[in-house]
Amino acid sequence: MTATRRLAANLAADVAGYPRLIGADEGGTLKALKAIRAELIDPTVAAHNGRLVKTTGDGLLVEFSSMVNALCCATEVQTGMAERNATVPTEKRIEFRIGLHQGDVVIEDNDILLPNEPMPRTFAYERPRAAVTIPTGLAAA
Repeated sequence: MTATRRLAANLAADVAGYPRLIGADEGGTLKALKAIRAELIDPTVAAHNGRLVKTTGDGLLVEFSSMVNALCCATEVQTGMAERNATVPTEKRIEFRIGLHQGDVVIEDNDILLPNEPMPRTFAYERPRAAVTIPTGLAAA
């Protein structure tokens, strides 16, 4: 298959404290994540014209053609998670760390590759819980 290059906005999310949550209650955590995907994440991604590229157990990567759509999606997901977590004990809360990135990507076999840079810092584990991290240049615009 031929690789294509395009500008894209990407959303990366993972669950903060996933190993702890799985260690404490594997079945309950997996059931909760499945419900969150079906009831919140997948419909919100679709509503903002996103494309789910991949999932990794506790994480996901979504592509958007617009940074505005990516930011709106991320904000709605975090708002929805805050509402879901309002009555959940702190130690059982599922909290996502979400980072956004905009730049040139290569699409190959339905996967996203970032050819000219390492995975952006906003995708790293330093993202704060229950927040959305955006690139510095975008924040200044």
